Amino acid sequence: MSEGCSHDCGNCSENCAERQRKPEDFLEKPHAMSSIKKVIGVVSGKGGVGKSLVTSLMAVAMNRRGAHTAILDADITGPSIPKAFGIHQKAMGNELGLLPVKTKTGVDIMSVNLLLDDECAPVVWRGPIIANTVKQFWTDVIWNDVDYMFVDMPPGTGDVPLTVFQSIPLDGIIVVTSPQELVSMIVAKAVNMAQMMDVPIIGIVENMSYVKCPDCGRELRVFGESHVEEIAAKYGLTLLGRLPLDPEVAKNCDAGLVELCHTEGLEKAADAVEALEAKQK
Repeated sequence: MSEGCSHDCGNCSENCAERQRKPEDFLEKPHAMSSIKKVIGVVSGKGGVGKSLVTSLMAVAMNRRGAHTAILDADITGPSIPKAFGIHQKAMGNELGLLPVKTKTGVDIMSVNLLLDDECAPVVWRGPIIANTVKQFWTDVIWNDVDYMFVDMPPGTGDVPLTVFQSIPLDGIIVVTSPQELVSMIVAKAVNMAQMMDVPIIGIVENMSYVKCPDCGRELRVFGESHVEEIAAKYGLTLLGRLPLDPEVAKNCDAGLVELCHTEGLEKAADAVEALEAKQK
């Protein structure tokens, strides 16, 4: 690496040692006392499609199947996981490392909101500090006997998603979309990044797919007709489920009771996660 290196390999022709590093060379080891079997990233090419909701419901669904689940909240500037689970206490630590907070049903959570004095305080940090915090959630937290860890990613393909893809050994990702026409662009961004990083794609979940009329039970497509099946076929992805806009789910999340939500729409996704080849980290 030259003294004037900008760390932007995409616009540099120099064949330095940094460029020659293999993807696995960037992987960080978890805490020495951690035991994590499978790690699944939950991603999207844009914000507002419900990654945190899908992350929470997947952790709940796998927990109901008897697995010990955990959530690493990598959305540092918009952490909503603790709120959904009704967690307001702070994460504790000891001389060995930081300890995640357990939810009412035993899901382990680590989020920046569990470390701030005021959970409503904005996280006004620059990209490198945010990315390093995500790394520390992997390397400094003692994740004890976790079967499935779900990583709630921030939107897009910037610093934090790149850090997660490079630093944490993901077993696969779940792509979250919505029914709007721009779903193609959303999926394309996530798929292309996963392919660049050589990370398997487990499948795609469409959120806000419809609203069910409480009177007649008819499914109303408030965001227009879904194109998710066409997009899944285009990119060779498995459609793992469609989630409706459900006022009851929104109410439970606002009240910190996401563990009471139904997860039937994610049964296929849970099956796909269970089918991942066991791999001990």
